[in-house]
Amino acid sequence: MQTRAALPGRQCLLFPWKRRIMTKAELIEAIAAGVDGLTKAKAEEALNVTLHAIMDAVAKGDALSLVGFGTFSKGERAERMARNPRTGEEIKVEAARTVKFKAGQRFREAVNQE
Repeated sequence: MQTRAALPGRQCLLFPWKRRIMTKAELIEAIAAGVDGLTKAKAEEALNVTLHAIMDAVAKGDALSLVGFGTFSKGERAERMARNPRTGEEIKVEAARTVKFKAGQRFREAVNQE
């Protein structure tokens, strides 16, 4: 298995000054390249199963922790009043459920490396 290598990404065509964006297809290629004998089809299947497991766990209200990477959990956003920036009119924003992610220590360290 390969260690952290520069992952591919694509330049945003509409806004070229923005950061590179890695697509799901590029992530699948990186996974397949990182494991000897793993095909792109099997890498895609593994990624899809992983993503569905994360979504199912968080949707049920469970927190999912991947040590070193981070923790996914379900959050609640209260109903609030906001203002329409064009008209200045106050509008009510309904309460909503949201997904929270807290990056793990190794993830934060990797992002903050220079």
